[in-house]
Amino acid sequence: MFESLSGETHLYPILGDPIGFVKSPQRLTAKFAERHHNGACVPMLVPEGTLGDLLRGLAPVSNVRGLLVTMPHKGTMFQHCATFSETSKLLGVVSIVRRNDDGSWHGDMLDGLAFVEAQKKAGAKIEGARVLQIGAGAAGSAIAAALLDAGTRELILHDVDTEKAEGLVRLLARRGHLASGRPDPTGFDLVINTTPMGMHAEDPLPVSSKLLTASMFVGDVVAGHGQTPLLKAAQAVGCKTADGSGMVDAGLDLMLDFLLGRR
Repeated sequence: MFESLSGETHLYPILGDPIGFVKSPQRLTAKFAERHHNGACVPMLVPEGTLGDLLRGLAPVSNVRGLLVTMPHKGTMFQHCATFSETSKLLGVVSIVRRNDDGSWHGDMLDGLAFVEAQKKAGAKIEGARVLQIGAGAAGSAIAAALLDAGTRELILHDVDTEKAEGLVRLLARRGHLASGRPDPTGFDLVINTTPMGMHAEDPLPVSSKLLTASMFVGDVVAGHGQTPLLKAAQAVGCKTADGSGMVDAGLDLMLDFLLGRR
């Protein structure tokens, strides 16, 4: 994988805290090689509140050509972008950035497209579905927008921060039928978790497992932790499921196209 590593290698760090669970560095570096691009993705543990310091340090490092951005930096990184996609502009978040010709950052938000593609690949029927989404954060906002764009009939958003959920509803009101509501999956076709719940064994389930039924499809954004407790509970009652690793896989080509200037 690193046979071509040299002084001419372009670097694409992935920034986050925590960062130990990420699988993108290995997969993305292999994808660079497949496209005959001398690039490498490396993980960087960047605590909340220190992103600005890091970006100032990276500013003169011209072979750092792009960045992948995970929690908790997606909103903060948007504020450091000189240019951005329409989706990022609407939501105020980015998941990936690349250098402009003048050295500034151009950002985009690919989480929603990657998540929807992963659910469809795993057997979910998005168009015409009633969807309960738990979480209205950075990734959740992009996923909500992508679900509506993909033809979701009704989207109910729940977040422990009620104001955040209601704010996202107002922001996306023109894209489809959505509202904020309770974390009750009864009567929904899809139930999706877009929060970090499930990264730790002691985390509560995003929804009650007693209310899940076999007719539901259950998706989770948590990656690198195997099958989360939510997905295990869903599988126990016969639900089809998709974990966060599928989202990572679905997003690889999107990320490559963006970083190499083809998106």
